[in-house]
This record gives sequence, structure tokens and C-alpha cells, in this order.
Amino acid sequence: MKLKVIIHQAEEGGYWAEVPSIPGCATQGETFEELLANLYDAVEGCLSIDSEKLKIPENARIVEIAV
Repeated sequence: MKLKVIIHQAEEGGYWAEVPSIPGCATQGETFEELLANLYDAVEGCLSIDSEKLKIPENARIVEIAV
């Protein structure tokens, strides 16, 4: 999966980033490398769900796909 990310330089130093295709998905880092690492964690967290909390009908199933 490829996502476009908008990276900003923070006024107080460091960087912050937002992922427009995932509303509310944003993170920050003191260095560019830290920001990139945090971005992976932020996207994973924004896209993950706790399937045990979902109410899934008996005739349905959960599958994972890669895009």
C-alpha cells in the first residue's frame, strides 16, 4: 500500500506529518528519521481494529488483504 503523507517542519523544531487519506492520522518526530518511524506506527494504529470487539454475523468472516 502506498500513502501520500504531508510532512511539515514544526515551528518549535522537528517535524510533524499527516496522512490525508486517513482522517485523524498524524504524528511527529524530533528528527526526520524519527518521524518516519512514527509514521509507520501511526498508520498501523489508525488502520488496525480489534476484531474481537466487532459484532460479526455467523455467516460472515474476517480476511486480511494487502494492497
